[in-house]
Amino acid sequence: MRIVLAVVLIGVCAMIASGQTAVSTAITVPRSSMAHPGDGGVRAHTNLRYLAVRPSGTPQTSGPPFPGYFYETPASLACIYGFQPALAGCNSNIVTANPIGGSRAIGIVDAYDYSAAAVSDLTVFVTQFGVEPITPSSFQVVYAPFGGSTPGSCSGAATQPTSAAGTGWDLEESLDIEYAHSMAPQARLYLVEAQTDYYRDLLCAVSVASNLVAKAGGGQVSMSWGGGEPACFGNATETLCLLPQTSMDPVFTVPRVVYFAAAGDSPGTIWPSTSPNVVSAGGTTLSTNATTGAFEVETTWEDGGGGPSTVESRPAYQNGIAFIVGSQRGTPDIAAVSNPYTGVWVYNSTFLGVPAWFIVGGTSVSTPVNAGIRNAEGSFAASSYAWLSELYADPIAVKDITLGNCGLYIGYFARLGWDFCTGWGSPQGHFSF
Repeated sequence: MRIVLAVVLIGVCAMIASGQTAVSTAITVPRSSMAHPGDGGVRAHTNLRYLAVRPSGTPQTSGPPFPGYFYETPASLACIYGFQPALAGCNSNIVTANPIGGSRAIGIVDAYDYSAAAVSDLTVFVTQFGVEPITPSSFQVVYAPFGGSTPGSCSGAATQPTSAAGTGWDLEESLDIEYAHSMAPQARLYLVEAQTDYYRDLLCAVSVASNLVAKAGGGQVSMSWGGGEPACFGNATETLCLLPQTSMDPVFTVPRVVYFAAAGDSPGTIWPSTSPNVVSAGGTTLSTNATTGAFEVETTWEDGGGGPSTVESRPAYQNGIAFIVGSQRGTPDIAAVSNPYTGVWVYNSTFLGVPAWFIVGGTSVSTPVNAGIRNAEGSFAASSYAWLSELYADPIAVKDITLGNCGLYIGYFARLGWDFCTGWGSPQGHFSF
């Protein structure tokens, strides 16, 4: 019998359908998502936040662990983004039709080791929500070696990294594998763990993931991490910058692999999201009726990252929006759910030292969600640059977000077409609203 401690970190800003009392709560940022002055541009951080309130009770065995809360599930995201029919207002307590499909492979790149809990936590998650189960052939954890002397190179043997438990990287890894798999349940999934959160080691892990995905016939690599610009390839012991940010961009050019990276959880831009060889995933808010649980509208997330890069020049595929971005690369390209107040259920057994359910937000959510959805819809391309060129030439697979604002001083506004808050918009399937 599986025993799960009745702990769920959630927050509510209005009355909930079950009649429970509304509880206002603060957003919690784990240590892994905090940028530190000593990072020196050579170290990355995650882009996630969670809500912290602990209601009493035992989690139910299927559907949302605690009924009555309107946070998102794989089925409600499939409903909202049009990959299942829009039934019951996409109420996360009612809809059960999960995303289907997926093929080839998705590589998840994160730092530090979560391998001991990865399979069991993912199994609990898919069982809870009725997602297609994983098998030894459909999910694999891979250790990457330490990074080498040039961006994307590796050095030495691939040994087990230091534990991620309690750092936030473990919560990141559970989020990434749970939502990449649930969006594209038939794709082969690799969790590639870097030795540390320095770019030197993360880029080695990207190379490992890229080769695995390419060998499987192509697919996506999801990177929910990044750091402020200018980033650089540096010395992990002295935070010494050895090579500039643009020298790392060629790492994301392995043929048949499309790379997705989080646009960040605060105003401004982060790398590798700004790389012209990466699809930048921004954030949105999914507004839900607090009484009926029905999805109402998708708007910007005010804290979502985006803007003109301070380093990267405008790529050719953005020439059509030069009047907005100027001479610099603009982010994001696309977006999806990220506001933690409208976040997603995530299961993790290591972050608190006990099994628990979390409500998680941040563009760390948007990244694997977008990577998984693009895999499931069969959106494969020769490269990220090729995929982005198609998107900017004819943005038909997205839903334009035209309400809300974001950015420094909340100075950017959603508009018809591309904007700095949500790019071209969120995923749009056949059954979209």
